[in-house]
Formats: sequence, C-alpha cells, structure tokens
Amino acid sequence: MKSSDKPLVIAAPETMAAVGRWRQHLAAERRLSPKTLEAYARDVTQFLAFLTPHLGGPPTLSDIAGVATSDIRAFLASRRNEGAGSRTIARGLAGIRSLIRFLEKEGAANGAAFRAIRAPRQKRSLPKALAAPMAKRVVSIEESLDEEPWIAARNTAILALLYGSGLRISEALGLKAGDLPKGDGAIRVIGKGGKERVVPVLPVVLEAIADYLRLSPYKPNPGAPLFIGARGGPLNPRMVQRAMEKLRGALGLPETATPHALRHSFATHLLSNGGDLRAIQELLGHASLSTTQIYTEVDTTRLLDAYEKAHPRA
Repeated sequence: MKSSDKPLVIAAPETMAAVGRWRQHLAAERRLSPKTLEAYARDVTQFLAFLTPHLGGPPTLSDIAGVATSDIRAFLASRRNEGAGSRTIARGLAGIRSLIRFLEKEGAANGAAFRAIRAPRQKRSLPKALAAPMAKRVVSIEESLDEEPWIAARNTAILALLYGSGLRISEALGLKAGDLPKGDGAIRVIGKGGKERVVPVLPVVLEAIADYLRLSPYKPNPGAPLFIGARGGPLNPRMVQRAMEKLRGALGLPETATPHALRHSFATHLLSNGGDLRAIQELLGHASLSTTQIYTEVDTTRLLDAYEKAHPRA
C-alpha cells in the first residue's frame, strides 16, 4: 500500500475511544434516532479532521480540552468557505457541543469556549401562502378528486376549516362532534401545549361540515371525533395530506401547497385585507406576537412582487 493510500488519522486513539463512548451514550441513554446519530458523528469527524492540520497533528483529549474560541471560529469559517449554510453549521455545532458536554462529565474537557460561541443566525423562511382564488378552489367540493362522496365531503370540510379558521391539522382532527357551534358560530380549539382558544367558523365552512355529516355512514356521538376515517376509526392526518397532494397535481400547485399552507393563507389573506395583527395572533393561537409578525413580511414580499411585475418603471 502506498503511503498516500493509508487511511486518514483524524484523532489520537484516546480521542477516538472517547468518541466511541459518546456515541454509545447517545444511542443507549439518549436514544437518539439513527439519522441524528449519523449526523452528529459526521459533524464531530469534520471537526477532528479540521483540528489535525490546524493543531499540527491528530488531536488528543488534552488538545480538545485546550481548544479556544479562536480555534472554533476558524473551524466555522472553514465550513462556511466549503459552502455550508447557516442551518448546517448550527446543526454541526450542536453535535460537537454534545461531545464536549460528554467529555466534561468525564472530566476530560472544558466546554466554556464552546458555550461562548453563538451559532450563526438562520434566515427565517417565509410561510408559503396560496393565492386567494386558488385557495378557494382547493376548499371547493367541485374540485375534490375522491370517488366516495362522503370522503370527498369530509376532506373538503377539513380543508375548509384550515383555510376558513386557520386551524392546524391536529387541531381540526382533534375536534369532537360535540364541539360544533350551537349558535354563536365559534368553536373552542385545543392548540399546542393544551392552550385553548375560541375561533369563529364561517357559515360556508359550517355548511361543508354539515354536508359531510349528512353523507357520512358514521354518526359520531358528541364525545367522538368529528372527522372519521373510512373504516370508522380516528382519521389519520396522512389521509388529509394525500387529498391535498391529489389536488396539488390536478390544479398544478407547487409542492409548498400543503394543508398547513392553508393556515398560512388564512393569516396572509386576513392581513392583506386589513386584519389586525394582534387579532390574527389570537386566531392562530401564537404565544408570541413576533411569531405572527412573519406574515407582515409575507405581505410585504407579495406587494413588492406585484409592484415589480406591474409597474412600468420597475
């Protein structure tokens, strides 16, 4: 074997042994998924491979214990130069910090330098809303592709709830038959963290739900789920996603047109029509107004796009 064919040594044997113990700890005690374990191991391998030329040799546990913030910044800069994005770099830093915390517990490292480094800020992706005319088609029974009439009506009613009331799939499928409005046109929804909120339901959405209940072969009692699967059991969210996938193909919609996109559309269309941001926050069940404010960016982006396409001097 030529010298150039020898496997690359990225760390001293004692370091590799410690990495092995760390991986066993993650798998046996932390019970991380195989994909997460693989990603963490890859991140640590990249870090050790960087330290070898950076420090002048395969890093020992003593070398790792002496890593300074300048060394970590040099590593992050090298990852950036390789084309890694902020999300990838942040995830990589998380994996390396996991190893350092493990070594700290073994008394073999000091994580102060790693705690002093901030992960790069990730650009917040904007929610993808459907255009209003297309959202209306998605929640129209005429566009449904299900052959069974009651299932078509059920899926239409669910999608109408997502767009008409801004619900999450889990919230819509968590509704009981007894939760339907008795006259005030509003329903109580249990959102994330068990937080309850009151959400108005449009008459057209109530009509869609009534059509579904009229056609359904199953008549749920007040304490049973409102939306039922084909065999009479709880409805799997995947069935709603599949219905949306069919519509996406038939209507020529992008892959971003998911059931959750209807919730984004609800918020975006309310805001663009003069809806109050604080009221939209309450309707969506957001704990913080800053979470809702992202829809102002969506609306601004939409307006600028329309300006650039329509203005003669753009």
